Amino acid sequence: MSLKKSHKSYPQAFKDEAVLMVLEQGYSVADAAKSLGVSTSLLYNWKEKHQALQQGIALEESERDELKRLRRENKELRMEKEIPKKGKRLLCERNEVKFRFIKQQSNLFPIAQLCRVMSVSKSGYYDWHKRPANVISLETLKLYRLIRQLFKQSRGSLGNREMVKKLRKEGYQVGRYLVRKIMHRLRLKVTQRRAYKVTTQRKHSDAVAENLLNMNFNPVSANQVWAGDVTYLKTGEGWMYLAVVMDLYSRRIVGWHIDKRMTTDLISKALMKAYNLRQPNRGLVFHSDRGSQYTSKQFSKLLSNYGIRASMGDVGACWDNAVVERFFGSLKHDWIFKVAQPTRVFMKQDVTAYMKYYNLERLHSANGDLSPVEFENSQLKVSSLA
Repeated sequence: MSLKKSHKSYPQAFKDEAVLMVLEQGYSVADAAKSLGVSTSLLYNWKEKHQALQQGIALEESERDELKRLRRENKELRMEKEIPKKGKRLLCERNEVKFRFIKQQSNLFPIAQLCRVMSVSKSGYYDWHKRPANVISLETLKLYRLIRQLFKQSRGSLGNREMVKKLRKEGYQVGRYLVRKIMHRLRLKVTQRRAYKVTTQRKHSDAVAENLLNMNFNPVSANQVWAGDVTYLKTGEGWMYLAVVMDLYSRRIVGWHIDKRMTTDLISKALMKAYNLRQPNRGLVFHSDRGSQYTSKQFSKLLSNYGIRASMGDVGACWDNAVVERFFGSLKHDWIFKVAQPTRVFMKQDVTAYMKYYNLERLHSANGDLSPVEFENSQLKVSSLA
């Protein structure tokens, strides 16, 4: 009666003793196998492995286990490195976008690993996978893309109110609730930074003009009332100073100049550019604060030569030039502070870009009276006087 073969496992110590009977005690492989009750071929295998270990050709059991573990970890690391290459642009996206990416890559990588790398839960992915897909129309997709584009163009400064105005101008009949919901869905959030204001003191010997404006910021036509002010802009190379001239009828910037020194020449050049662009009639009112540059004899003489009447706000009245202050707030919070300003040259280019965006793209509550052609002409005059 023949016995059925069984796959019996032997401890390592038993294998070592069997091999030593052949190598050290002079037993033949057949005699040692017979005395131990194992097959000759099995003992030959043990002997070959033992000799390979002695010669450094084969690995021990613990070394083989360690090698398997390292290979497994290396494979996982390679996959974790490969996954972000394909989807790193999605790491800041909402979970639905990540889930879609995981589904696309599930035939290449394990689901658990994809979820871990994309920072989402496995249960959340499977819940999403079970839900029926929401069908987004082409028109809705175009609206999403337009909102993203307008928000990016404004450097993240357009809130839902201004976004509604922009979209209606583009022909979309939308309300604030829908726009607010879409912006929340797309994670478009307006961020602002606080700025500080530094003022200059006039010389007591300089004359102060009467306040002709009295906080009436709404003239009935263009080139009746202009307002001017100066602000500080910080760069990696030091300060820059920006002087602007605004037509209060349209809220447009009709003249501006930027320099690394805050002198009377700074505000004079801004006014000269505005005057050369608009050629206003005599009697126009120019309103400013009582800073030393605006009360200087040099600037007063320039106003007189142009036939412009000076108007200055009262001491301590922070709202006397509120419209220009609001413009400076938009310039800094919505534009300048959103990117690094390493050099004065970069700052000047960035201010120029905002002037174009503000005058031609940004919506105003007042009337618009500066055409794109006029703006381009003003830029040529700015370049010639810079």
